[in-house]
Amino acid sequence: MDLILWRHADAREARDELTDLDRPLSAKGERQAAKMAKWLNLHLPESTRVLVSPALRTRQTAEGLERRKRVIEALGPEETVDSLLHAARWPDAKEPVVVVGHQPTLGLTAAYLLASVMQPWPIRKGALWWIKRRERDGRIEVLLHASLTAEHV
Repeated sequence: MDLILWRHADAREARDELTDLDRPLSAKGERQAAKMAKWLNLHLPESTRVLVSPALRTRQTAEGLERRKRVIEALGPEETVDSLLHAARWPDAKEPVVVVGHQPTLGLTAAYLLASVMQPWPIRKGALWWIKRRERDGRIEVLLHASLTAEHV
């Protein structure tokens, strides 16, 4: 299974008139999201499922992906590693899954899957971690396939 953890791109700061869920991307975030979406569109299979948090900034981050997107309440800013893995159907999904979400949940998920620890590993705004689970020589392996920032694609 392929699980792509994509942190939302740079967002505007919270203001009194906006809730956290209503914060839009900044101009920088719009550029980050467009660059990463372009790269993902070249590398993801058509069968890829795209799951996004209900936050406006995550939905805007995913807009450039040429696939249907599904908003999942369990991917919101305060949700858990367990809720993310359940939504993605890890490790049993047959198709790749992109999760557009938030810190610290994305970093905690990466640490849990790759190192079996619950540490809030940093994932930069607009960046992704592509994690693969595979069987090799009768053993299950979980490995980091790619870690990219928008500035490097």
